[in-house]
Amino acid sequence: MEKEKKEQESYLSFSAAFLCLCQYRGYFFCMCLSIFYCQLECELLFCTLLSIGHLGGLYSGGSAQMVEKSLNIHGDEILYVGDHIYTDVSQSKVHLRWRTALICRELEDEFDALVQSHGQKEKLVALIQQKEIVGDLFNQLRLAQQRRSNSRPAQTLAATCMDDQELTESMQKLLIVMQRLDEKIGPMLESDGELFNKRWGWLSRAGLWDKSHLTRQIEKYADIYTSRVSNFLHYTPFMYFQSQEQTLAHDAHSYFREESIKVQ
Repeated sequence: MEKEKKEQESYLSFSAAFLCLCQYRGYFFCMCLSIFYCQLECELLFCTLLSIGHLGGLYSGGSAQMVEKSLNIHGDEILYVGDHIYTDVSQSKVHLRWRTALICRELEDEFDALVQSHGQKEKLVALIQQKEIVGDLFNQLRLAQQRRSNSRPAQTLAATCMDDQELTESMQKLLIVMQRLDEKIGPMLESDGELFNKRWGWLSRAGLWDKSHLTRQIEKYADIYTSRVSNFLHYTPFMYFQSQEQTLAHDAHSYFREESIKVQ
């Protein structure tokens, strides 16, 4: 009993107050509930309190508004750490404008799976790029055939110089190449993400290029996310976490153009 008491006192010394048994998390953010001070010596709950005033106190119940009022801090002065994007992280951001941190343990497994599947994804991307090149050639010939039917020249000199039979045969050959590429790409796309979850695939991605709905919710409501609370131990309390650069579709081309200008 004495040992348990010392352990309780040790973890209570890390914070101004501990709240437990706060009912449903939606109630914690939207309703003003009664709060009880927990006396550890006799393991009883007693004395309904209107404020949190004891250093290292352990409380049951309460609400977000009560925490703000008792500690005299509001809005982005508070960092809320939660493990559910919908019931607590989004609620604390929308209703209270608190800073938010999402804990998602599955990120570690997904990261390991992404590392293991890196080589497979490179092969898949290479095949898709090959299909895009072949598909562009096919579309050029298709357009040339359409323009020729209206007695108009093709957009490229090579397609203009082809006769009708050569044009048709070239299109058939390119179509066969694309079909063979599809036979390789299809199974690879279906198996993408199986290293993480055989049924649902990746947690943070939808398909090969797009973000999942969960990822978009994280970007919208979570100021920062990580796999474990203990990851913050690697930084000081004064650390300023800055987001990575958000790239747009034309960024790669703009950087390439800037480099080419320097070379000239």
